[in-house]
Amino acid sequence: MNAENKGKVVVVGAGLMGTGIAHAFASSGFETVLVDTNSDSLKRAYAGIEKILGDGVRLGKVEELVAQQSMARLSTNGDLRQAAAGAALLIETVSEQLAIKKAVVTEAAAMMPDDAIIASNTSALSVTEIAAVVPCPERFIGMHFFNPVHKMKLVELVRGLATSDETVARARDLCAAINKTAIVVNESPGLTTSRMSALLGNEAMYMLQEGTASAEDIDTALRMGFNHPMGPLELGDLTGWDTRLSVLRYLHSTLGEKFRPCPLIIKMVAAGRLGRKTGHGVYRYEDGKPVAGSGLKAGF
Repeated sequence: MNAENKGKVVVVGAGLMGTGIAHAFASSGFETVLVDTNSDSLKRAYAGIEKILGDGVRLGKVEELVAQQSMARLSTNGDLRQAAAGAALLIETVSEQLAIKKAVVTEAAAMMPDDAIIASNTSALSVTEIAAVVPCPERFIGMHFFNPVHKMKLVELVRGLATSDETVARARDLCAAINKTAIVVNESPGLTTSRMSALLGNEAMYMLQEGTASAEDIDTALRMGFNHPMGPLELGDLTGWDTRLSVLRYLHSTLGEKFRPCPLIIKMVAAGRLGRKTGHGVYRYEDGKPVAGSGLKAGF
């Protein structure tokens, strides 16, 4: 499948990842439908995609006509079954909860052709287990994108037990069509990147909790010492500590003690300090930007 044959792409979940993935397909020539039951989330996502394209135009990276055409290819829908009807590709980006993902793909699969690809953007859950509820599970694959999608080039393609070679090849072609680089990962808890990132972020929180260094200094160490684009605590704020906690709990249950969630993460989630999306995580945010000196201090 490629942009030229105009196969419909459906993205389920209008959060940060769904917004980014929908932008990637719409701006690459695909008819794209973004689905969410929350109309406010859909409005924010639509505006977010418009802003990404608008910023591209202002910076001279995107032509005005291309931006307009991209938005013309994008639509939103609150009805999953209606949106999924006849789709060539569906990618779910809903909450990292197995039951919710299974419910979404079960409902969507009933409306899609047997040769359509169904994908999950899960960063840690079992692709094989999700695929088990789908007719023709050989067409199910993990497509793990990275945030922010419009800047990050990598996609992890995750083979479940039933995923066919044909599905992997078609998914590779899709990634190429939206200017992403794909790697293929045999299903394993946490894949490659989520497993390493979760461990790094968890250890950084343990260091903060134990008083090893301040949040700012821990993040600076990774940025300046290892050339990471952002520190692990900044990244946790961007990802959302509720999402990070869910991933850690899953990895802890499947891979053992080294992934036990730091108590400080549990405390922050209980307090509603989830990161950028709530305006307060390890750092405090105003207008989406971190406030200088607002990071948690060593020994919190």
